[in-house]
Amino acid sequence: QVHLVESGGGSVQAGGSLRLSCVASGNIYDRLSMAWFRQVPGKEREGVAASDSVFGATYADSVKGRFTVSQDNAKNTLDLQMNSLKPEDTAQYYCAARHGTAIEPLSVDDYNNWGQGTEVTVSS
Repeated sequence: QVHLVESGGGSVQAGGSLRLSCVASGNIYDRLSMAWFRQVPGKEREGVAASDSVFGATYADSVKGRFTVSQDNAKNTLDLQMNSLKPEDTAQYYCAARHGTAIEPLSVDDYNNWGQGTEVTVSS
């Protein structure tokens, strides 16, 4: 089991920036594909950004040009730099990971390790 811990959430006004970080530990025996997802109450969890050695970085259309994902394989970390934040970015953000390559990097079904989440609130 891979243990994931997120940090960096908080509250910000529209147009502001936040940086989320995720650290993986535990039974890591191969390269990890990692991703950020988000969820609001009553809606399905959606992929935001992913990173792995095959696909590189993948982004949801809603965040392209505003969010940047970066993975450090040596440290098993995944960061998400979020700029030009909008109220619709408000959600609980989750870090996810799997060993090997995700077939669909932004699909929840491709990951079997999840963090507890960190809250992001963007006010207008």
